[in-house]
Amino acid sequence: MNDAVLEAFQGRLGLRPAAESNADAVVRGRVVRYEPDIPLSFLAGQGRTDVTRRQVQITVDVEILDQRAGKTLWQRQGLSEVGEYQPPQEAAGRKVALQKLVNDIVDGAQSQW
Repeated sequence: MNDAVLEAFQGRLGLRPAAESNADAVVRGRVVRYEPDIPLSFLAGQGRTDVTRRQVQITVDVEILDQRAGKTLWQRQGLSEVGEYQPPQEAAGRKVALQKLVNDIVDGAQSQW
């Protein structure tokens, strides 16, 4: 998650990384929930049911802090996104959910400019 946010801030917003002690702003966040195996669709068979689609759900708390002014620029508690996948391709679903979260965070940062 950290690498994806860092890459997006550099590439899409033109920001440069700096040591926290020298940075104008700091992005802090933590993953508060990760659900990798939520069933979405089923296929009924004889004597059994197969899950044909699942989703990954990632929930984070994020804060962008202006260190110079000592105030929060943008904050979201419980920011959540999902990514669908066909079993057993959980990594594909995680990648989709992660990209959506990064977009949400970048959009949040841009909303304060």
